[in-house]
Amino acid sequence: MSNKITIQKVELYKLSILLKEPFITSLGRDDSAENVLVRIKTNMGLTGYGECSPYMPINGESADTCFVVGQYFARALKGKDPLEIEEQVNIMDKIIYGNTSIKSAFDMALYDIVAQQAGLPLYKYLGGENNKTIITDYTVSIGEPAKMAADALIIKEQGYPAIKVKLGQNGQKDVERIKAIREAVGKTIPIRIDANQGWGVHEAITTLNALAPFDIQYCEEPIPRWAFMELVRVRKETSIKIMSDESCGDEHDAERLIQLRACDYMNIKLGKSGGIFKALKMVKLAEAAGIHLQVGAFMESRLGMTAFAHFALCSPIIQHFDFDTALMFSEDLVTGGIVYEKNGVVKVPDTVGLGASVDESRLGKLEKIVI
Repeated sequence: MSNKITIQKVELYKLSILLKEPFITSLGRDDSAENVLVRIKTNMGLTGYGECSPYMPINGESADTCFVVGQYFARALKGKDPLEIEEQVNIMDKIIYGNTSIKSAFDMALYDIVAQQAGLPLYKYLGGENNKTIITDYTVSIGEPAKMAADALIIKEQGYPAIKVKLGQNGQKDVERIKAIREAVGKTIPIRIDANQGWGVHEAITTLNALAPFDIQYCEEPIPRWAFMELVRVRKETSIKIMSDESCGDEHDAERLIQLRACDYMNIKLGKSGGIFKALKMVKLAEAAGIHLQVGAFMESRLGMTAFAHFALCSPIIQHFDFDTALMFSEDLVTGGIVYEKNGVVKVPDTVGLGASVDESRLGKLEKIVI
């Protein structure tokens, strides 16, 4: 019998969970999380878990496309060494362009395995320490100003240290929205805004300047991502700090934005980068440029969020955390993993690997395919 560790089996599961209430942005409305779980089993008894939350308007993927493309990856990676992550990432990239969401789920499961093999929690395998407090903000969906203000006040009263507000549907009304929120929550709690590409360039400049008196911490992706060259102008002509999101997918995007001096911060999401392997390259670029980072999420469960939290411990330059969407789920299928404590504090497990899984009895009820 060979002592070489290999990928023996890959399982893909569709995970659909209703949200407590609709999550609404300038890109659309979500009533449920439609995710894909990946479970990779090795011949040596190690099992790795991964998850993605595809979002068609941003990464062009759905749970259905992930399920199909994931089968290509499963067949190609079967029999390969899960510890050789760069090799497996390259294989996936050669099979198909893009599809970063499902790639990130495979990447996550591979990192779970390699950290278990090393006998380390994932954050420690990535070179990090569990030495900073991760505190998530909480998001207000876009809507009528009065409803948004009421939602923001609830978030403040629940003890979250910062409120994130979805904007991007008419700049003038967005100003009304923030005015109502600031009046409701007072002057002390930070407000972060996310336009999700909803403004034109002139509208972004006008709106951000109008929002300046309301003490906005930063604005995510104010203009369409294809107009990233114009981010330079938006940044120069406004005082609110700019965080790139949709325009910053992988390390190539990050390098381009840094060279352009287009943003003050960057938001890393594994579902955009294709996983941890490429996201680590983005961190190195940001460290060299002195640009602080946020680690964000789509609509992943606590399983995916656990991977994001481990990753967020890999560098002190990661200072902002947007891990709230798992709290919006109507049910929690995850065993182990991060713990959400009071006031938005997120505790990362010190168990080896990812430290999160899904109970076998719950997996048995999900649509699946086994390779």
